[in-house]
Amino acid sequence: MEQTLTTTMTVNGSQVTRAIPARQHLVDFLREELGLTGSHIGCEHGVCGACTIRVNGEVVRGCLMLAVQANGCRVDTIEGLSDSKELERLQKAFHEKNALQCGFCTPGMLMAAQDLVRARKKATREEIRAHISGNYCRCTGYQAIVDAIDEVING
Repeated sequence: MEQTLTTTMTVNGSQVTRAIPARQHLVDFLREELGLTGSHIGCEHGVCGACTIRVNGEVVRGCLMLAVQANGCRVDTIEGLSDSKELERLQKAFHEKNALQCGFCTPGMLMAAQDLVRARKKATREEIRAHISGNYCRCTGYQAIVDAIDEVING
């Protein structure tokens, strides 16, 4: 029988306590236990960025972090940032610039983009590209994504 650990975390502003299998990844816990399916599972190696979430204000790969490691932490998902309107400007710009196509990478891309928006007042297009370089998109070619982020961060 797999060991479980009682874990408490605050997810999108709500406290959650569960007995969690010790080896369950945070993204799997969010998707399977809490029904927060906006963070996607892509490569399961931390390379593609589809599982990007925020833990205690820092973006992390949900496929590389165990859920029990989030004990006592604040976890923000794409759903929480969207519901709070924190992503409103980026979501609008992504829509207007056609910066999404299939949508698989979009939640992780928005999380990475918001991380840059929060950290900087201005950024060059090269700095934007560097910041989102850990998030793969197979559909858009990134130009529209960079355009959308540039519009939000540089006005």
